Amino acid sequence: MKEHLKNILLIVVGALIFAAGINYLAIPNKLSEGGVIGITIVTYYYWGWSPGITNLIINAILIVTGYKLLDKRSMIYTILGIFFCSLFLYLTENKLTPITSNPLLAAIFAGLLVGIGIGLVFLSGGTTGGSAIVARLFNKYFGWTLGNAMLIFDIVVIAASSFIIGIEKTMYTFIAVYIGARTVDYIVDGLNTKRAITIISTQTSAIAEKITGDMKRGATVLHGHGAYTGSPKEVLYVVIGKQELMRLKSLVQETDPEAFVVIHEVHEVLGRGFSK
Repeated sequence: MKEHLKNILLIVVGALIFAAGINYLAIPNKLSEGGVIGITIVTYYYWGWSPGITNLIINAILIVTGYKLLDKRSMIYTILGIFFCSLFLYLTENKLTPITSNPLLAAIFAGLLVGIGIGLVFLSGGTTGGSAIVARLFNKYFGWTLGNAMLIFDIVVIAASSFIIGIEKTMYTFIAVYIGARTVDYIVDGLNTKRAITIISTQTSAIAEKITGDMKRGATVLHGHGAYTGSPKEVLYVVIGKQELMRLKSLVQETDPEAFVVIHEVHEVLGRGFSK
């Protein structure tokens, strides 16, 4: 229950930040966006349709036609993501004074806010609908990063919107979408970055005992031998959060100053003690 409440809170906060980026930065400066939200913005410019209502209708159609493509948990969170994004888009529409009239600043910070908002929704296990659904599928089955997958789909919509907003505003929109995509990657992957540590030492037992005892982390002992000497060696393999890295380095240094340590950045870790 706590996990579900946490995920729902992420969705609500993410949706609010997303709506703020659209209604207070993108739309007042005649910028567009990618995916379904880009389509809703263009319909707002052309026909005056409410982005919140249009976003809800288009995504509802996508959910009905593609509900089998996501697991039940992701689908529930995606529906919540679509609902809250549409709700906040509707509630914040024309309610406050735009933050800036500078199109470059608007593009930069709209990208940041939209990226943060979508990233938080992704962290919950859901999506904001539209191209985000497709992006999550490409991430799941083909290993694409969520940001890159969304970027490809967004380019198509942005190119089409250039006939409504003009070439110059389209160029600013590309800046916003690129920043948004990179922000999504940082929120989803950067905040969860782990480190894989390989430790070659003559004191592997003592180091492993401190890792499992003091740090409460698991460690795997690999058996190998020196290529030149042929003497047997034990190698420790550990995966930890980046905030734990300094503690581990100090622990190894205290136990065996001569230890050989290799540190790798890990994109994602699945399994007990990490992500499911």
